[in-house]
This record gives sequence, structure tokens and C-alpha cells, in this order.
Amino acid sequence: MLDPQLIRNELDNVASMLKKRGMNLDTNTIQELEDKRKVIQIRTEELQSLRNSKSKEIGKIKGQGGDAGEVMKEVADIKSELDKSAVDLENVQSLLTAIMQAIPNIPHESVPDGNSEDDNEEIRKWGSPKTFDFEPKDHVDLGEQSGLIDFEVATKITSSRFVVMKGDIARLHRALIQLMIDTHSSEHGYTEVNVPYLVNAESCLGTGQLPKFEEDLFHIEKHNFYLIPTAEVPVTNIARDEIIDANDMPLKFVCHSPCFRSEAGSYGKDTRGMIRQHQFEKVEMVQLVKPEDSYIALEELTGHAEAILQKLDLPYRVVALCGGDLGFSAAKTYDLEVWLPGQQKYREISSCSNFEAFQARRMKARWRNPETNKAELLHTLNGSGLAVGRTLIAVMENFQNKDGSITIPEVLRIYMNNQTVIK
Repeated sequence: MLDPQLIRNELDNVASMLKKRGMNLDTNTIQELEDKRKVIQIRTEELQSLRNSKSKEIGKIKGQGGDAGEVMKEVADIKSELDKSAVDLENVQSLLTAIMQAIPNIPHESVPDGNSEDDNEEIRKWGSPKTFDFEPKDHVDLGEQSGLIDFEVATKITSSRFVVMKGDIARLHRALIQLMIDTHSSEHGYTEVNVPYLVNAESCLGTGQLPKFEEDLFHIEKHNFYLIPTAEVPVTNIARDEIIDANDMPLKFVCHSPCFRSEAGSYGKDTRGMIRQHQFEKVEMVQLVKPEDSYIALEELTGHAEAILQKLDLPYRVVALCGGDLGFSAAKTYDLEVWLPGQQKYREISSCSNFEAFQARRMKARWRNPETNKAELLHTLNGSGLAVGRTLIAVMENFQNKDGSITIPEVLRIYMNNQTVIK
């Protein structure tokens, strides 16, 4: 959430900066509500002051043995008006809060202009797409040929956009998770955490999924819990309502979890295979840092995600998302896109974002600044390190052989009993 003082004092400037996202902020409605709030608040404060002075007057009259009945009636009338004013103030403030919660983060000045993913800016490439002496297959054909990926059984068990993996493909999927967790915890300084996969509404509000994106969440109404769309939600909320000591920062967490998304609004998009599923797994990196360190941390975190792709020898590129393609809570995002021979294109495999204080303000996540001894909002970042299913797809397609077998990348063989090929 944006700073309310920024909205109150620099509304036109905020509206101008949000245009980079292609958003037209309804400044008239906000200003009308803000003006109304000020009038009610001033009147409320006047009534409170008047009530206090009249109450003192009652004390003096009674102390002198006089009749305070008339003044007591005035106090009762003031209290009645004050109660109404308090309700009016709460109603206006609720409307303003609802609007504030729906306003996205302001893009960082370095975010490219643009309206869609077509306008994203390529920052760098690593590796070169492999040249095959045969027509490369996509992961669906490879999986069906081996019998180790089954979409029909998953549809029978649940519905479409689920998958059953078997045998060596299931082992390869698990090996990828282990590689990611081991690398981030042993080489990159992250603390591994295991968190609940069900969260309350406050957690989803804190990281920005609620209220705006509720339709994309799986909601268990009986208990009012939500299945996590990403480990970002429970892991980042570790800091909710906390004040972190400066000596403990940065906090760096890595977490493997399933992710559940209804994919609302994606009807007909990526329906083939495992690219866009209702349930998938990710290894998520989260950093909680001092504000002055957050953009250095963004580059570091992005590099940590890239390290996994480099270990797997998977060609990829890094793109900076333009304003129109930026996620709701993010101030700046780098996407990592891996090369998929089966599609002959780069596809997103990780998003690494700096949210600045946007999530922290919602969560009241703070740190103790030793210079001022005051609690201040920290900055939050996260990134996939990586999306496991999409990494599996990339390995299958990039390491396929003419006979449909898949060569296991050398870095994964230690997790697969030194097996070299999936037949």
C-alpha cells in the first residue's frame, strides 16, 4: 500500500507516476473523500475539545455546590453528535482504505515505458539455444512417449490443468527441488523454511493478493483460509507486525512449496501441458532488507535465480518488465525467461521483484534504525529460484535425444543415484 501521506499531499504527482502502468487514478473521488474526511475530523476534534471543557465546567459547578444539570445536558448532546461524527469518519475512512488497497505500487524510475510484455526490455542473454539434428519435441510429447507424464489420469482424479508424474520424471522433478534448495541455502546464504500452505486473509492482504486478486485464489470458505498462490505469502508474512533488529538484517529465506492458482482470466491460454497449471511447485526466495539496500538486493536475488539456470546449462534471457506489465505490488521486476526448443521461444521461469515498502506498510513489517532508534518500514523482495515445473520442462526439452530419451544434466545426477539418461 502507498503511503497515505503521499496520497494526501502529492495526489496529482502519484497519478502522474501511475500513468507509467497505464492506470488513470480517479483523483476526483479520492480528493472529495479526503476533503470530507478532513471536515469530519476537524469537527470531531472540536467536539472532543468542547466536551472536555464542559466536563471540567461540570466539575467546578458541582464543587461549588451548584446545579450542573443544564451543562450535563449540553455534554449529552455533544456526545450524541460526537458518536455520529465518529461513525461518519469511520465510513469515509473505510472508503478511502478500500481505494488505497486497490492502488498498485509506483514504478521505480528505471522501469521501462510500455503497455504489455511486448514492450519489456531485454537486459542480457546467457547461453545459446541448442541446435538439434532432428525436430525437437515439446515436453508433452516427450512425457507421453515415455509414459511418465499423464494428463488424462490427472483430469480423472481432479480436472484439467493438473498432472501426474511417474518414475524417473517424478525423480527428476524432486532432484530439481533439491538442487535449488541446496544451492540457495549453502551457497547464497538463505535460511530454509517450511511454512503452512493455508493462510488467513490477513496474510493475503499483507502481500497484496487481497482484496484485488481474490478470484485467482482457492478459498476454503468453511475455515476462511486460502491455499497459497506462492510461498511469497506465508514467508513474507513472517515479518508481519514485527520489528526486526538492524543487526539481523538482511533476512533471507528460501522455501519449497506447492502453489495453487485458479488462473482466472487465463481461459484458453497455455492449455497444453504443464506451462500453466492450477497446482505447481516453486522454490521461492524472500529477502527483508533495509530500504537503502533493496535495489542492490534485487540484483543479487536475480543473480541467485540465474545461478540455477547456469548450473543446469539452460539458455535464458533477463528482461526488465515495462510499466504496463508490472505486477500489482512491485516497484521493479526482472523476469528470467528460459529457452524452450519445443516452442522455439523464451518463456518465463522466474520473476524477481522489489516491492520497496509497499507490502511492509500493509503488514506493519519494520526494522529498528539504530541511528534514530525508531521503528521504520523495511523493504521486501522475492523471486522464484525457480518455478520447478517449468524448469523440468526446460530440462526435458533442451536435453532430449533423437530417440525420445532425456540426458540428465550432470549437476542433477548426484540426486538420481548417478543415473545419466531417462529412457
